[in-house]
Amino acid sequence: MPRVALTVTQLTRTGVAAPTPANGDPVNNHSVQNNGRVWLLVQNAGTTVPRTLTLRLPGVTDGQAITPRTVELATETERYIGPFPVDQYGSILQIDVDNAELKLSAFGI
Repeated sequence: MPRVALTVTQLTRTGVAAPTPANGDPVNNHSVQNNGRVWLLVQNAGTTVPRTLTLRLPGVTDGQAITPRTVELATETERYIGPFPVDQYGSILQIDVDNAELKLSAFGI
């Protein structure tokens, strides 16, 4: 199933207006073009439950899939995550969310 693509907002010295965050899609999940200088801003808009973001790592080691990286966000918090080296995360960053309460924005430098 195709993933929902996130648009990368390029940061400049003059700054940029923050984009409207994308709602997390726990069914289709997300992807973003990765050049090794991408950052994610993840917000947990929920007020009662911590939420989890999972970053899928491509490839295998000794015939086994590489364990994905998970990040837990407490209620009503936000966190910047990144950068994501291309040799570890690939040129397409695969992002899974456990609930639509997670809001995602992608930034490039």
